[in-house]
Amino acid sequence: MKVTRNYSFLFIVSGIIIALDQWTKHLVRSNIPSGGIWLPENWEHLGEYFRIVHWHNTGAAFGIFQGIPQVFTILAFFVAIAIIWFYREIEEEDSFLRLALAMQLGGAVGNLVDRLFFEGVVTDWISVGNFAVFNVADASISVGTAIMLLGIWIMEKRDRAQKESDPENEQEAEPRLGIEDSI
Repeated sequence: MKVTRNYSFLFIVSGIIIALDQWTKHLVRSNIPSGGIWLPENWEHLGEYFRIVHWHNTGAAFGIFQGIPQVFTILAFFVAIAIIWFYREIEEEDSFLRLALAMQLGGAVGNLVDRLFFEGVVTDWISVGNFAVFNVADASISVGTAIMLLGIWIMEKRDRAQKESDPENEQEAEPRLGIEDSI
């Protein structure tokens, strides 16, 4: 029962991310020609800052390492398996790490689905300023990583404060030699 409850959060969160990622990519593939751009009416002034585009990516997140989709397909399988394996070791109280891994799993599998069904090509569609075009899966991986780092920082800060306030961890004070001790 604990194992089911433990994994249910992981699979629900990652499942929602995968569904949202695939749905948005489907909308883009169905409505915008490859390489095309879409902006809502009366939003043309925002085109410099935000656009929806139909972009093909054979590399990693944000378009890095183009042209080796097989490597990222295999890597995504290993990442997903590692997250699922490691997740069972996380304490229930570590909500930051649990959420971070669920988001990273959803992102990894979301892009893996594209690689498996679209000949190694991932659909990217969010274009912000001059930043690389990305998708929901990429954003989920990045936000999951930020949450993980924030969680680690908070846990270390909490552990440090706990050690400082715990009298058992305090080192015994060095004995001081005073004049009365030397007489």
